[in-house]
Amino acid sequence: MKKKLKLLFAVNWWATWRFNLKVFPFSIARKLPVFIFGKIRFSSLDGTVILDGPIETAMIGIGQTFEFPSTSKGTAELFLRGTLRFKGKATWGKDVCVKIDQGAEFEMGHMATLGSNVKVMCTQHIVFGEWTGIGYDSQVVDTNSHPFINSETKQKYPTSGRIELGAYNAISNKVTIMMNTKTSDNIVIASHSLCNTDYTPLGSEILLGGIPAKKIKDNFCRDWESEKPKLIQNKKINW
Repeated sequence: MKKKLKLLFAVNWWATWRFNLKVFPFSIARKLPVFIFGKIRFSSLDGTVILDGPIETAMIGIGQTFEFPSTSKGTAELFLRGTLRFKGKATWGKDVCVKIDQGAEFEMGHMATLGSNVKVMCTQHIVFGEWTGIGYDSQVVDTNSHPFINSETKQKYPTSGRIELGAYNAISNKVTIMMNTKTSDNIVIASHSLCNTDYTPLGSEILLGGIPAKKIKDNFCRDWESEKPKLIQNKKINW
């Protein structure tokens, strides 16, 4: 009972109802599949949210407290003009900022996670595989934001590129994932790394790290099976 009361006071009910009623038909919105915690700014909710699979109450948590520190700065923001797709349950930590431009799509697999203070800028297509999570103070950006050219040939460089992160990727804190990044399943990315290319030819069960990131170690992966019960306990909203 005490846990239920704590959850009741932790949820931002105004933001929760506003979000669900805005992005879903009433038949789905009344089930409240998305719970929002803490302060958040909706700078745009003109896009689309798609829930693939069975729809449950509180299957998506935005602004959840599941890591240290437990306090929030109240800077969370969502700009949604493209498509936000959830392929199951998902978790966003505190102070997460996500921008999805018109025509772009951000897809999160089952149990995918954004850590606290993560920023996502999606202008084309970003995919998180199932159970893939990125640590606090990281950023995922599929665009250069500004046009660049070769000063000699005047060739224009692409301004955006698709990001595809495989399943069971354990991405540490303060990592930057740039446009054109692709990873295999079951990899680990070290803290303070910058990823900006296709790493799939390197295979799975590897440790990547550095600026730019390179393979550091083979036969290296997170022990997901032993950790899953704890992760589910920390991130699942028991409603």
